[in-house]
This record gives sequence, C-alpha cells and structure tokens, in this order.
Amino acid sequence: MERSDSIKPITIIVGGDLAPTESNFSFFADGNIKAILDEKLLSFLDTSDYKLFNLEVPLTDTLKPIIKDGPNLVAPASIINGIKLLNPVIFGLANNHIMDHDEQGLFKTMEELSKHQIKYVGAAENLQGAAKPLIIDKEGLKIGIYACAENEFSIAEDHRAGANPFDPLESPDHIANLKSVTDFVLVLFHGGKEYYRYPSPLLQKVCRKMAEKGADLIICQHSHCIGAFEKYLKSTIVYGQGNFLFDRRNNDFWNSGLLVKAVFGNEMSVDFIPISKRENGVSLAEADISKTILKDFYERSENISKAGFIDSEYDKFCKSMGLFYLSTFGGFGRIPRGINKVLNGLITRQIYSSKKLNMMQNFIECEAHRELFLRYLNIKRKS
Repeated sequence: MERSDSIKPITIIVGGDLAPTESNFSFFADGNIKAILDEKLLSFLDTSDYKLFNLEVPLTDTLKPIIKDGPNLVAPASIINGIKLLNPVIFGLANNHIMDHDEQGLFKTMEELSKHQIKYVGAAENLQGAAKPLIIDKEGLKIGIYACAENEFSIAEDHRAGANPFDPLESPDHIANLKSVTDFVLVLFHGGKEYYRYPSPLLQKVCRKMAEKGADLIICQHSHCIGAFEKYLKSTIVYGQGNFLFDRRNNDFWNSGLLVKAVFGNEMSVDFIPISKRENGVSLAEADISKTILKDFYERSENISKAGFIDSEYDKFCKSMGLFYLSTFGGFGRIPRGINKVLNGLITRQIYSSKKLNMMQNFIECEAHRELFLRYLNIKRKS
C-alpha cells in the first residue's frame, strides 16, 4: 500500500507466552500488577502503542478438561483484573492450550476480554472466525496481525470453536490477502519444538513461505525458550522468543525470554530486549544477564546462516529425542493373535492406554512432533 512520507510510526512490543499460575493468581485478581512485573519493565512496556502477547491459558471458573496429551491449563476469570491494566494490549489466542477446558473455556475467555475492550486474534466460535486477522488502523497506517497454531487438540473446525490452525494450503493465502489491504503484516505462529533453540527444516520452510507471501515480521512462540532469528527477503523471522510470564518451570529455558520491539513507519525496525523470570513474576534482565542472553541469541542466529547447519543440528536433536517417541509407539513386540482374541483385546488395551493413544495422536497430528519422529526413523533406517 502507498504510505505517506509523514506517517507517524506505530510501536508494538511483542511478548511470548503469558500464563498466570497459582503462584500469582492472587496478584492478578487484586490488580496488583506491580507485584508481577517490575517498574522498569512496566515503564518499558508503556513506551509502546500496543503490547501483544500469547494468552496461553483459558480464563474460566468452570473446569471441563478435554481429553488430550499434556496438561490442561486454566486460570480463574478474575485474572482479568490484572491483565486489563496492560491496556492497550492485544492477545493472540491461537495456541495449544486455549481449548483445555472445552468451548466454554474459550467462550468465557473471549467474553472477559471483550468486556474490558481487550482485542484478541486467532480463535473464535468456528474455523472461519478463527482465521480472521486483526487490523490496527491508526493515523493512516494499517498493520495486520495474523495468528495461527500447529495442529494439536485446540484447533477449530467448521462447526467447532478453537484456535486457527496453520494450513499449508490456506494460511499463506490468508497472509497474502491481509498484506494486500495493509501496510505491514505481523504473524504470531504457535509452532516449533519445545526446548529446541533452532528452527527445524520444516519450520524454516514454513516461515520463509509466510515471508514470501507478505509477512514482514514472523514470531514463533510455543518453544518456551529463546531461539534464533534471521532476515529473509525484507522480513524478520524469530524462531522462539521464550516465555513472557509463565511460572511453571525453573530452568535455563524458562528463566529468560525476549521482548520483540517492532516500530512500523515508512520501514520496519526490530529490537530485542531480554527479560528474566524473578520469583513468581518477570523483570527486565540485568545488564550482565542481558549481555549473555543477546550474545547467545546472535551466535545462534549466525549459526543458522551457515550452509547445512540447520539440517545437521536437527539430526543431532532427533537422535537425542527419538527413543522417547519410539517407546510411545512400542508395545511388547508381536502379540499372538489367538491369545489377544481370547482375551478380547485385553493385552492390546493394556499396552495402548488412553493416555498413550492421546500421545500417539499428538505425535502424528502435530507438525513439530511428526517431523521429528519421521526424521529419527529415517536416520535409523539409513544407519
């Protein structure tokens, strides 16, 4: 789109997963945001026109956990008392937890956000609604926000509420259509392998296709760790920014994250600001910690520019993880059909419990899991 030379820039600060937990529920409910985010961080966030986070948990007081692989996250609706103090804020809802308590959990979340004039994108009452982008139109500048997630248990269908799935046939067109009516497109992609700091070959291919279709800034979330970034064509792709606020683990992956500060004007500029987990909240990282985080981040980003690095590094990761996946599909070997028939399938049911079947479904259906397992099998076959 044509842009005026005198356009006033718009600043959006993007954080990763925001998931209130029991350790800070009371602070959120009481609206005591300063007990969760330190003053320096709050002041920095206030330098933006909008804050954008992935809301990794439904807000509901009714528990109705769906059958799935992994934990069913939830936070009470009163959490909104703290969240609303971040306004103007936008939430991406396209993730693997937003349907953890079925449709009612999503509907209650959308109700609470709407009640407090908080915008959201990436989930709705059906697939068509979930795919709709959000457009910021401010002083002649239009920024489109598109949110999608890999295919897990939260995905919307034609007649079922949920998150917007990444669809290799549809999502690139959604991005291209959005770019045709906006100046910039920002994509939140909830995808990639948890605790892996580099893009897989498939993840890089998908994100580059998004860039080719017009996305200016693509941010991959979900990995719970800081990854790497690359410049591709005129786009910036961030392969993992870590959590924003998620007090569930205490390790090197979960204890740090990056804020992505994007300034949109005649051009787009991007800066990375390290943050650190502190007790049950988060703060801007201290100078020495910040220096280390950025050093490692830029080193990894340099690594992925080297020919063959992404493939070779991913092969190592697959070898380290493959037996876990293989054991999920394994049983006790070949079971005599006659014995199993006499026992009415008892042995098979014991081997493949409901929990195991859910894991198998997730490993086959979710792109990141499927890619890793198939890669591992191919490595083993060749060796």
